[in-house]
Amino acid sequence: MCGRYVMARSTGDLVAAFDVTEPFAADIQPSFNIAPTDVVPLVVARKSSVADEPSRELITARWGLVPSWSKDAKSGARLINARRETVTEKPSFRQAAAKRRALVVADGYFEWQKTPDGKIPTYLHAEDEAILAFAGLFEYWSDPSLPDDHPDRWLRTCTIITTAAADSLGHIHDRTPMIVPADLQAEWLDPETTRAAEVEQLLDAIPEPRLVPRVVSTEVNSVRNNGSHLIEPAAEND
Repeated sequence: MCGRYVMARSTGDLVAAFDVTEPFAADIQPSFNIAPTDVVPLVVARKSSVADEPSRELITARWGLVPSWSKDAKSGARLINARRETVTEKPSFRQAAAKRRALVVADGYFEWQKTPDGKIPTYLHAEDEAILAFAGLFEYWSDPSLPDDHPDRWLRTCTIITTAAADSLGHIHDRTPMIVPADLQAEWLDPETTRAAEVEQLLDAIPEPRLVPRVVSTEVNSVRNNGSHLIEPAAEND
């Protein structure tokens, strides 16, 4: 699974890295310890009325998907990940998989390797420290307790798609986020792709991630801790 991750880039870095064309007014705050229900940046694509190619937008969403039909927003704390094996079938995700796919941008993520001596926190990142693009979904939920014109009436949430970890990473955790390489990102975001079979083909085309693991300090175990020291190699006596 992916239950904690890092996104420490500036808004300008993300706009440049993902060819974002639509203006984005908010200032994204970097975090070295993103946890469920935090607000996170996503890259999405919209049909353009003035160009043949979809326009790319940088938006934010709360991590933990709330399906549009939910009675309340409590489910979001549980739906932080969607399993690749069932994402186009499960009612919680299938509409978003067809119509609201996104790239959840990150520098890396944390997993806790189980050992006889306890769980070891491990930071996984790209070999060249490049920005990662997790395959994600987003959804809109309308709060029925608020009037139509209330600024908080609509809640935008997201989830990260995970798959079985390759042998090289499976000893750390049996699941890993699906990472969309640069040459597949336009296809993943394409709003014209809406059929479940087409989405399955996209998922099948995403290769196994090539990531580097780094054992880090147990300070990351607490969501209250933040800062670049959390991704530094653990001290010998940690």
